[in-house]
Amino acid sequence: MICGLVGRYQRKLAHVLDVIGYEPGVSHVAAMSVVVHGKGVHFFLDTYVEEDPDARQIAEATLLAAARLKLFGIVPKVALLAGSNFGSRNTRGASKMREALTLIRKAAPELEVEGEMQADAAVVPEIREHLFPNANFSGPANLLVFPDLDSANISFNLVRSLTDGVVIGPILMGAAKPVHILTPSATVRRLVNMTAIACVDAQIHALATAK
Repeated sequence: MICGLVGRYQRKLAHVLDVIGYEPGVSHVAAMSVVVHGKGVHFFLDTYVEEDPDARQIAEATLLAAARLKLFGIVPKVALLAGSNFGSRNTRGASKMREALTLIRKAAPELEVEGEMQADAAVVPEIREHLFPNANFSGPANLLVFPDLDSANISFNLVRSLTDGVVIGPILMGAAKPVHILTPSATVRRLVNMTAIACVDAQIHALATAK
């Protein structure tokens, strides 16, 4: 299902969760937005759902997003973002991201994830390697996980506007059935892209429920 071209995202989300509910084993949903631009593809999490997620919610959303990247055939390289680098400050956001990192590594030890770090360290490997040579992944991060909705949404909109990139999403993850809530600014191209993703989601869901 695709909806959201008219009305507010949160109102549509409330209806979706009331009717469809959560995927088994999942306690929260999350929205991931994608920008395809000249320097690559970047995934932004969580751009529309949780205003101020706790470490557990961030960890769960990150695992959902990493699984989604794998479905796209992309190896997730996850950066947990904050206003500090690898313990240089103990702000609420930085502490939350460090706690989320511990939870993620416990749940998925094979996942290439590191943090907390500033955005430049995430996307410029030379900066990260200078600050933290033993990071858990090499090259630029492609999955950018933010400490709150405002920072995620602002960053996503800045990147898409400054790069004139192709936008995909928001991709809703964690609902019991395939559903995506778009925004009133969605173009025809974005609607077509999200319809294709929803169709693939439906096929995967049908195969999973048939087992």
